[in-house]
Amino acid sequence: MSGTQARSHNLGPVDQIPVGEGRAFGVDGMQVAVFRLRDGSVRAVSAVCPHRGGPIADGTIDRQVVMCPLHQHAFNLATGCSTTGMDPLQSYRVSLDGQQNLVLETEPV
Repeated sequence: MSGTQARSHNLGPVDQIPVGEGRAFGVDGMQVAVFRLRDGSVRAVSAVCPHRGGPIADGTIDRQVVMCPLHQHAFNLATGCSTTGMDPLQSYRVSLDGQQNLVLETEPV
């Protein structure tokens, strides 16, 4: 177990992300894509596709997968694992606080 502790970051109101879409946030020098799913849940993964640097936050999502808009590589939103043979994205813990603000943990899941 490493001595690194997770850091919480308030990214602001969840309403800034339309339902069924994602947005990229700069956090601790990283780009993180946060998605607001149609069921009300939120997911967060690294925002840059390992294939050719595509903007993951602009990808198409369903309940489980995001597709990179450049070359249609697919990644599991919960784990970051590729379903098309690419290197995985990093996944992050993200939740909503009592005021419906997005709270991101920067320690990888």
